[in-house]
Amino acid sequence: MLLRRAVVLAAAAALWLAASPIGATSQPRPAARTDSLSADDAIVAAREASRVGDRERLAMLAERVKGHPLEAYVEYWQLAPRLRTDDPASVDAAVSDFFARHRGTYLADRLRLDWLLALGARGDFDTFTRELPALVWGDDAQIRCYALLARYLRERRNDALGREARHLLSATRESGTEACVALTDALLQDGRLSVWERVRALVEQNQFATAKRVAAAAKGTTPALTAQAIDHPAAFLATHERRLTDAQRELALVAIARLARDDPAQAARFASALNLHLTPEQRGVVWGRIGHMGALKLAPEALEWYRRGGEHVGIGPDAVRADEVLEWQVRTALRGDRNGPDWRMVRAAIERMPRSLAREPAWVYWRARALQAEDRDAEATELLRTIAGRFDFYGKLAAEELGEPIVVPPRAAEPSAEEVAAMAANPGFARALAFYRLGLRAEGHREWNWQLRGMNDRQLLAAAEYARSVNVLDRMIATSDRTRDEFDFTQRFPAPHRAELTQSARAAGLDETWVYGLIRQESRFIQDIRSSAGAQGLMQLMPSTARFVARKVGMNDFAPARITEVDVNLRLGTGYLRMVLDDLDGQPVLATAAYNAGPGRPRLWRAALVRPVEGAIFAETIPFNETRDYVKRVMSNAVYYAALFEEKAQSLKARLGVIAPKAAGTTDLP
Repeated sequence: MLLRRAVVLAAAAALWLAASPIGATSQPRPAARTDSLSADDAIVAAREASRVGDRERLAMLAERVKGHPLEAYVEYWQLAPRLRTDDPASVDAAVSDFFARHRGTYLADRLRLDWLLALGARGDFDTFTRELPALVWGDDAQIRCYALLARYLRERRNDALGREARHLLSATRESGTEACVALTDALLQDGRLSVWERVRALVEQNQFATAKRVAAAAKGTTPALTAQAIDHPAAFLATHERRLTDAQRELALVAIARLARDDPAQAARFASALNLHLTPEQRGVVWGRIGHMGALKLAPEALEWYRRGGEHVGIGPDAVRADEVLEWQVRTALRGDRNGPDWRMVRAAIERMPRSLAREPAWVYWRARALQAEDRDAEATELLRTIAGRFDFYGKLAAEELGEPIVVPPRAAEPSAEEVAAMAANPGFARALAFYRLGLRAEGHREWNWQLRGMNDRQLLAAAEYARSVNVLDRMIATSDRTRDEFDFTQRFPAPHRAELTQSARAAGLDETWVYGLIRQESRFIQDIRSSAGAQGLMQLMPSTARFVARKVGMNDFAPARITEVDVNLRLGTGYLRMVLDDLDGQPVLATAAYNAGPGRPRLWRAALVRPVEGAIFAETIPFNETRDYVKRVMSNAVYYAALFEEKAQSLKARLGVIAPKAAGTTDLP
């Protein structure tokens, strides 16, 4: 599929070059031919023309796609660039016309988001405020910043609104974007936001250029001093030992925050020298930052650094990305020291979290475990019951704590032929399938998921069954995963290619349920999928890894073009999984992490342990967000595959086991 798309793009480019000889800029350029392109190929070419900003070519291609399921996308690609360049009145009229003709579609909502950002950029907050409620998928940092700015400009005296805006700016990673910078400037102008608070937040978010711009408004410093504190923090802190003024102390805090990212131990030494000059809230901010950065590096001192921040870690208006700081305080406390987890810190950090965060299953579970450690069993049981019915990682662990078996729920009645036919007639699903046919999966996913809004369980099961009928198994899984009261785990946990997989898993001496759990997370059973990094096929093998394993297992007829063949991919993928399992002492949790992040990193993470830990603690404290989530999902998937295949209760805790410390060592695996 991807090869075909590349050929289409190359053909489109060749046609363009043939019609536009290099060096003929003084002559009118002949129109590039589009009549030889199929409608599908014209869609791909139009998308590329949109990407490079070629409006003339896009207009010609629009004629070629009339009647195609994706015709509206070409219209959208033509209209979106005009939102910020053309006359506002004509743009707004064109947008309204698009909404009228494509009402209720994903594209209309996408255009509305783009239009709202353009309205915010030109300062038309009356129209922005009027149109914002109609946006369905509005979880966008810039939209949130413009929405708060629109409210703030109307209610400048509202203290609560000012605090809400400050919290948003400290919590988002996109605070350097156009909308959030506009909100920042309004707050700074009114004195609602401390210049230094904002500078420190921007530094912690790696927005260094914006931080320097904001710091220019601060008193008691110069651009050169600010630049040194941000660009060369250790040199600044060593040079400017005397910190007598507020500005000097603030610059020191900025430098410590910057230094902590690269060298938390050195930052801690400078923070210790400054400690007596800080308020309790400032200590919470500084030591929370140092502890957070140390935790990400699995530094053994991270626990003590967090302790030095006291009860103010992760709270208060100056705390940047407080959620992450508190989450990593919990993870650091779970790893603990030679005496075991610091359960008191686990509970205290979770209780300081915002309510929405504390209600997430991970923190409900670990708070319950902390309560158990304090002999508060009744409270722990009450918490565990709130998540034990979930099918995810922590739902299973909670169920096991309560002594409840992990089994497959009863299967819902199969959707009728009429229910499935109704889904086949959905034009949004037709658009999604058209994108999949062209190898444009991200666009297809957005169209598919848009259709699922508001569906009840019966409709979701029917949509999942339709996805099965057209062999789009990843959408079958994702759709069935949304049901709330009726379940079909043959949809959620399919087992295609069973004979080939069983043969490969047995040849490698692997548990086939673990392999299925891994594939479900890697590719969702899309045979020809290719990641942005170049990994291919069911088990997402990199070409270099595939060649390495092929040599090791004696596959003499291997060629890179064969990676996506089912039997080849399964043989090489299970062969590699066996290698990393052996390399990591037969520990499935470590091997799963290695399959995602490479074998060297789990070795280092294990070497940082000071005592044996539960597999669940090891999984939760993996420093890489992607790998942490990956390990939990794969191991959780494997439990349900085992329950389906073996038709008996399973234990996630038994699969996770205990991870003991061991020196990092070396490996020759890729």
